[in-house]
Amino acid sequence: MTAVPGYDHAAVHYRGDEELLAVAVPFLERGLAAGEPTLVSLEPERAELVRAALPSSARVEYLSTRDLYARPAAAIRSYRELLAGFVAGGAAGISIFGEIPPAAIDTSWDWWARYEAAVNHAYGEFPLRSVCAYDTRTTPGHVLDDVARTHPFVATPGGHETNTGYVDPLSFLTGPRPMTPLPIEHTAPRAELADPRPGDARRAVLATAPVDLPAAEVDDLVLAVSEIVDNALRHGRPPVRVRIWAGAGQMVVSVHDAGPGPADPFAGLLPAERSVGGRGLWIAHQICSEVTLHRDETGFTARLTAGRPW
Repeated sequence: MTAVPGYDHAAVHYRGDEELLAVAVPFLERGLAAGEPTLVSLEPERAELVRAALPSSARVEYLSTRDLYARPAAAIRSYRELLAGFVAGGAAGISIFGEIPPAAIDTSWDWWARYEAAVNHAYGEFPLRSVCAYDTRTTPGHVLDDVARTHPFVATPGGHETNTGYVDPLSFLTGPRPMTPLPIEHTAPRAELADPRPGDARRAVLATAPVDLPAAEVDDLVLAVSEIVDNALRHGRPPVRVRIWAGAGQMVVSVHDAGPGPADPFAGLLPAERSVGGRGLWIAHQICSEVTLHRDETGFTARLTAGRPW
């Protein structure tokens, strides 16, 4: 059977194990009955719950959320490679039931919200049905609001229903989003630079790096900051302002310019062949602990972090 492209991206809000299984089990059983590659990507406790509810003979592949969801751009790249492999092997459909790890939601939701919007485009060429699970007992309200805006369908025990609150990815990704200050940003920056060259920014990061931040993470942040400053100088508008905060095991660097930011709303999350200034954001999304993008009337800000969760 020939694969028919099209991504059916649904969310389920659940309040307990029974509600989770009421959607997960029939969804996965439909995939198995159709002979599709059928996958589960849940935290270990919930993965075992699903495994126990399915027949022992069920040929379900269980993926590690720790491996998949380190960073949104890496997750997109990994999933695209996985999906392409299934299609090349003859799969006419693919079913995935998963979740973004609660730790990622709690510490770095903004770029995962962008992920949930971007995958509607990034996975559109594959014959994929997926359900993203969110526990309403522990998921903050602002996260559930974004979930409602980034999933075209709502998953129920009987199947997927159209979500009337869905917003197309282009509108979601180009719309204004708040950038909540991290706790360390309430302190005085260790360094502030006006219109620096990339080399100046690199040296400032190295000079302010805390001794307990691993050297590899410092090196990654140095590279990312250099790329983003270069973007701001080449494609943004002056003035360019860089601020650096450093504390125990953590660093935060913000790069602001007066321009509108990259024209490609998927910049950073998808490879940058088409995007102006997108290469630097793509690199930053691969190596930073978190990247937050913000547009307002003053211009465009990219905030890069390294070190422990915030």
